[in-house]
Amino acid sequence: MTTDPGTGPPPAVRRHPGPPLRAPRPVTELRTAPLPGPPAADPPAGEQPQAATPPVGADVPTSTTESVGPVLVEGAARKPGRAGRDMVAAIGVGLALGGTILVSLLVHPPVFLAVLLVAILVGVVELTRALRAGDVRAPLAPVLAGTVAMLGLAWTRGASGLVAAFLATVLAVLLWRLRGGPAGYLRDASAGVLVALYVPLLAGFAVLLLAPDDGALRVLVFIATVVGNDVGGFAAGVLFGRHPMAPSVSPKKSWEGMAGSVVACVLVATPIVTLGLGGPWWGGVLVGVALAVSATAGDLGESLIKRDLGIKDMGHLLPGHGGIMDRLDSLLPSAAVAYLLLSVVVPA
Repeated sequence: MTTDPGTGPPPAVRRHPGPPLRAPRPVTELRTAPLPGPPAADPPAGEQPQAATPPVGADVPTSTTESVGPVLVEGAARKPGRAGRDMVAAIGVGLALGGTILVSLLVHPPVFLAVLLVAILVGVVELTRALRAGDVRAPLAPVLAGTVAMLGLAWTRGASGLVAAFLATVLAVLLWRLRGGPAGYLRDASAGVLVALYVPLLAGFAVLLLAPDDGALRVLVFIATVVGNDVGGFAAGVLFGRHPMAPSVSPKKSWEGMAGSVVACVLVATPIVTLGLGGPWWGGVLVGVALAVSATAGDLGESLIKRDLGIKDMGHLLPGHGGIMDRLDSLLPSAAVAYLLLSVVVPA
């Protein structure tokens, strides 16, 4: 007997069993996108689901601060300020460095010379190691020996001793690199000469500033003015910075910050030059403006080197600052400028 399809019961429909439905995970567990693969089994009743452990080699966020929507994961680390660094650590280290320099100047000039020598030796090591990021092997041993010779002869023999020691260091670098063969000789030897010129030779001008009877004041005006450049530029840049100075080299530097640096340097240098060294007021203004330019140029120059090498800092010795070289970048060229200008404005 046939059944009318319009009046009989509907045929049975076979259903394929699918994966069981799972309750959505809490928002705080959505840390990364789910990995492809079979669905995980439901947890037993009464137990909380556990966060999945990523397989070896998977990308795992390195930051301790993760958020999804309004939910913030506990244990968040303090984010750096607008300057990109931990300002509390930076200020603390800066005060410690400034106090060390000031005390060494007040106690006895050779004490400052010893502090300077240690800082320059560390700076040479940092710069030489940083150059290896660009596959450059600058000879380290002859530059370290030349550093001691340059600073020592600058103290005992003056400018002629500094120049003679630098030329001897250049010769030593060229001869030392011969042991490595012709491959990369020009690159490595040139880098060694650059390190010798950039760090100990320019630091030798700080020693020349220290040599006269009023040398402590000459060093003080040079260092204090460079500090004023950093503080004034940072404050003006954060408050008013709108127009980048060199965005491809240092995106955070602005022309407004540069104006703040010039004002701060003039305000620092002028009273020390006039009241401390007995120079004319215009001499203080000239020194302030010139050191603002040289300090900024030194900072940009090192930033250019780091950009080329693909690194953020020259070292990690100073919390909030980076390495010693990250603090010497503005001081080194300014030492030479200060020595030349003060020799004219306030002859020893």
